Amino acid sequence: MATLNFKGKTFVQNHHLSVKYHQLVPKKDKSLTDKVSLNDNLILHGDNLKNLKALLPTYTGKVKCIYIDPPYNTGNERWVYNDNVNSPMMQEWLGKVVDRDDLTRHDKWLCMMTPRLKLLRELLREDGVIFVSIDDNEVHHLRMLMDEVFGEGNFITQLIWRKRAGGGSDSKYISVEHEYCILYTKSIDKTEIKRLELDDKTLRNYPYEDGYVNTRGKYCLKPLHNDGLQDSPGLHYDIECPDGTLLKGMEHQWVYSESTFKDKLKDGRIEFKKSKNGWKIYYKVYLNEEKGKLVYDEEGNIVQRKRKPFSILYEVSLNKDGNADLAAISMDKKFDYPKPVDLIKHLLKLGTDKEGIVLDSFAGSGTTAHAVLDLNKEDGGNRKFILVECEDYADRITAERVRRVIKGVPNARDEKLRNGLGGTFSYFELGDPIEMESILEGDKLPTYLELARYVFYTATGEEFDLQKVDENRNFIGESKEYEVYLFYKPDIEYLKSTALTLDRAKNLGADKGKKRLVFAPSKYLDTDYLLKYRIDYCQLPFEIYKLKE
Repeated sequence: MATLNFKGKTFVQNHHLSVKYHQLVPKKDKSLTDKVSLNDNLILHGDNLKNLKALLPTYTGKVKCIYIDPPYNTGNERWVYNDNVNSPMMQEWLGKVVDRDDLTRHDKWLCMMTPRLKLLRELLREDGVIFVSIDDNEVHHLRMLMDEVFGEGNFITQLIWRKRAGGGSDSKYISVEHEYCILYTKSIDKTEIKRLELDDKTLRNYPYEDGYVNTRGKYCLKPLHNDGLQDSPGLHYDIECPDGTLLKGMEHQWVYSESTFKDKLKDGRIEFKKSKNGWKIYYKVYLNEEKGKLVYDEEGNIVQRKRKPFSILYEVSLNKDGNADLAAISMDKKFDYPKPVDLIKHLLKLGTDKEGIVLDSFAGSGTTAHAVLDLNKEDGGNRKFILVECEDYADRITAERVRRVIKGVPNARDEKLRNGLGGTFSYFELGDPIEMESILEGDKLPTYLELARYVFYTATGEEFDLQKVDENRNFIGESKEYEVYLFYKPDIEYLKSTALTLDRAKNLGADKGKKRLVFAPSKYLDTDYLLKYRIDYCQLPFEIYKLKE
């Protein structure tokens, strides 16, 4: 595999590991739900790298589909490099607009994308997929970077989207009508790209019915004659027509061997047609069959087959339809090139199950959430979305769009949008970093749940389940090896006076066979008692070490 080199690469290779975990601060007034929760649909406002890191304790390995639309680095977007990397050169980059005259703009773009892609990969399920929209400015760099992060063998395809029909002044020599959408998976052996329903045009090409219509469905006819291809002796044999006419094998080459033809004839899959020019023979292709075998759903019912998706997305909306989608819900403010809902829905059909989690960390106008809710309404799915937006319009545009499509817009032309697509979402702001040292100082102490998320994930590397937390008995979850407990309150006096004592050790409950991992400010138990009660102790506020193998 070719190696991609760029300025700053050595400093950003592991930058995602040094990014601190931050609190996610719930904003009830900006949410659209009765109970704000990290298990809800989410809109997160703040730096997307820090927000992605903050999502790890709850969503590592859980996201089914990622769609991102990062800056294309055209030189006209006025994006700013904001990652505080420990490098004098990169410190010079901080806060400066990246424009076309910037000789390091490709380096800066790659430095920005690298840690984000690495965190996105951690969030993906093993069978998860990631779509990245891009154009000619960075597509070549993006492919090489994603080969490094996701593995060259996990590349699926480079989709081509026709974004407009002619026109445009963004190219001096040729009017560019297309963009790309790069598709990778986390593990190619575990990934399935969904097939698509046959469209009306295709269905019209299956006009015939026979006695098998209730199982095999309607059918179309394909000529059995194969006279134009390379000669094959096994495909020359005589066929007798219904009136006794013999079509000589020396004059005809057929699609199938003689034995296969006889099997299909016996099974009602051959049709003879006579015209003034003589007999023609056809074989039947049925709607409900794939390679001659019936297609079944998960419940064992016969269903209509589906088609493989095409790499050229000619059947989806154009770029201009993105602003039309906003206008349809009375959001008349023009947004810079919002993607159309139809495009994202198409990608979701390829990459998600009905229950999958969809993440967009460059959320923009909120098209991805709109598409998730629309597709759920269409097919009865229960997909969840997570949006991350760093700009100050996260509430005013991104979240407002989601509110409108959920609740409905009375004057919308589309009936679904008038009635609303339904759903909820919880809105969070990126809060302070969770600093272990601050517990000693009593400064900006995290909430119990935020610290629980942090210590559980950091110590076990496994998913944190908020529903299993029982603060009354200091229980915060169970990993493959441990029952995990946290003695903590965001109160400096509590932290000064609380320790793991013999009584507390006894009160942890019955031994279920797993060791107990206990976080507390201090302990009054010696090693013998810790061994007796099968406790591994970690002291707060010192740095927590990973205990997984």
